[in-house]
Amino acid sequence: MANLQVRDIDDRLYESIRMLAKNDKRSISQEVVHILEKFLSHPESFGRNPTDEFLKLAGSWEDERSAGEIISEIRENRRNSIRFEKKNELFD
Repeated sequence: MANLQVRDIDDRLYESIRMLAKNDKRSISQEVVHILEKFLSHPESFGRNPTDEFLKLAGSWEDERSAGEIISEIRENRRNSIRFEKKNELFD
């Protein structure tokens, strides 16, 4: 079986791995192997950039109204909301 040595690990990262290992009742080496196996068992996760995935959503909302009309409706609904009416309760 091969050996792997990793140097210059950030203290916060090491502490996170140590806590995971402790919670799972594993050694730190066993936990690192577990994390690597778990990550590598999903090859579809490689190459996904969360920012790119988020930006793909841009422009996906379709509405016949203009942005100004949508904003006006949101503001109107906020003013007429019963949520802010006085109810003689503790936090009114």
